[in-house]
Amino acid sequence: MNLSTHLHITTWVIGLIFVFVTYAMYSSGSKSGAKIVHMILRLIYLLIIATGADLLFRLQLWNGEYISKAILGIISIGFMEMLLIRRKKQKSTTGMWIAFIIAIVVTIALGLRLQLGFKLF
Repeated sequence: MNLSTHLHITTWVIGLIFVFVTYAMYSSGSKSGAKIVHMILRLIYLLIIATGADLLFRLQLWNGEYISKAILGIISIGFMEMLLIRRKKQKSTTGMWIAFIIAIVVTIALGLRLQLGFKLF
């Protein structure tokens, strides 16, 4: 794995940590603190997308798996944001959690299968 891969994985891990922290803060009623962490998380989303795009363009492999991974990554970020917005508005998040977990698991599994990742399949 190269530096770009490590940076992308690091941004994803930080992003996931921030999702759980923000969710917990919204759940505990700390809306002003949660709003700040949520805004930082949105900047992390941009870093995730930028590092993912960097990897995609460096590889110059435009096959279905890489495109699927990119699309699933963006969908995962969308579910992260929708999960937090639903929690902020105190709406039910059960379905969003299920969709988020499925999207993240499939995205990670596909990422581990690709050329720069670990060979699982």
